[in-house]
Amino acid sequence: MGSAYDLAAAVTEIRNRWPTVGLAFGVVRGGRLEAFHAQGLADIASARPITEDTVFRIGSLTKTFTGIAIMQLWEAGRVDLDAPANHYLRAFKLVPGRPGFRPATVRHLLTHSAGIREVLHLRGLLQTRRVLGEAIPAGRPVPRLAEYYRGGLRIDLDPGTAWMYTNHGFATLGQIVEDVTGEPLHRYFREHIFEPLGMDSTDLVRSERVRARLATGYELRSRGAQPVDCELITAGAGGIYSSPRDMARYLAALLGGGANEHGSALEPKTLASMYEAHYRPDPRLPGMGLTFWRGGLAGHPTVEHSGIVPGFDSQILLAPGDGVGVMAFANGARQGMFWLVPEAARVLRRVLDLPEDTVRDDLPHHPEIWGELCGTYRLLAARTDAAKLSMGLGVQVFVRRGRLTFRVLSPIPALCRGRELHPDDPEDPYVFRTEFPLFGGETSRAVFSRDAAGDVDGLHFDLAPMSFRRQGTPNGTRRLTARASP
Repeated sequence: MGSAYDLAAAVTEIRNRWPTVGLAFGVVRGGRLEAFHAQGLADIASARPITEDTVFRIGSLTKTFTGIAIMQLWEAGRVDLDAPANHYLRAFKLVPGRPGFRPATVRHLLTHSAGIREVLHLRGLLQTRRVLGEAIPAGRPVPRLAEYYRGGLRIDLDPGTAWMYTNHGFATLGQIVEDVTGEPLHRYFREHIFEPLGMDSTDLVRSERVRARLATGYELRSRGAQPVDCELITAGAGGIYSSPRDMARYLAALLGGGANEHGSALEPKTLASMYEAHYRPDPRLPGMGLTFWRGGLAGHPTVEHSGIVPGFDSQILLAPGDGVGVMAFANGARQGMFWLVPEAARVLRRVLDLPEDTVRDDLPHHPEIWGELCGTYRLLAARTDAAKLSMGLGVQVFVRRGRLTFRVLSPIPALCRGRELHPDDPEDPYVFRTEFPLFGGETSRAVFSRDAAGDVDGLHFDLAPMSFRRQGTPNGTRRLTARASP
């Protein structure tokens, strides 16, 4: 692949599968935007088409910029990644939920392992699910984080013990940038990242740099595409506006050791360290880098991040060793987070001519250990965490029709359907591959961990570094499974 014609065909296929108001894909290689194709509209009322200069809200891709800002301060010796975050915070403090919790460090915040919940207040669950209550209607004044957190942000899990995705952790990192430098975060981003990398249509605020070419965000509802707009409280976690042209320059820097043809944002060694594993629930999984999610396609290591904000979805996926990256943006897509990620992976596979990561049929099953695996596993997360609520009672592993199967005990019907666990490692019978529900047929590695005594104590997936803890005794959970399984 690599030509605009091929990418155009891929985008057409994707848009035929998934209705969107507007959709854009780009391929970055050799320090430039090698291919770009867009379809649909930036704005329905004016019939304005999507172009390389259309400005999208990129949601949680913002987290990667916040991570780079922190690493710039680390390079300058102004931040220690393993120091307590409270050493640098002035506007508010992180407050442990229990006296025995260890301090949350900057590294914990960068890897979503600081134990900070995603939804602070239960009322947030009743608001739009795509930002989990951390947004307010457009036009209203946005409260400062010190005001919103009332001087303290609670830590619910012992830092370093579990991965729990949170916007508030990266809002806290943005506050650290402000408190250490004395500059507003939007100004720091502009002077230290956007301008050095030639990103002149990118901003953290809805300034004149972005306003004129801003796409309209849409939700696909019962009466069709309806415009939506909001302001984010956690701007350092999801507030950036940018264009495909600018994001191509950003990806060129991420693939070029921290620099592109316009300038530099990080030293090569620093950026490489961000792609390394800094939190890993099990050594058999890629784990989490600093800000970036780690993965792989047919043996090629990748790093990525997705973005969601009402009306917009985005994804970046990089194969640093191959020097290739894919970016994708949509305005007006239903459940875009569940299909844009695997679709970007399919495009990158085509660019690199890689096979799909499918379940294997050349490995033997091991029914002799199934009794150790069967049971219920509960997600390590705060009770009000969005993932905890969607996962319901957790994950159940059982045998159905002579096959080892798992299902999510969730109120979401698509998650309740059982999926077979297929052996994935000839040397390790506790490693499997499965099709994880909701993610467009994308497969995930699933590994069972064992404690010092050799007993199975956890289940971990690589789509995200989610960990589930074994509940009850093996015999008790087997009896429960026998009653509950069809």
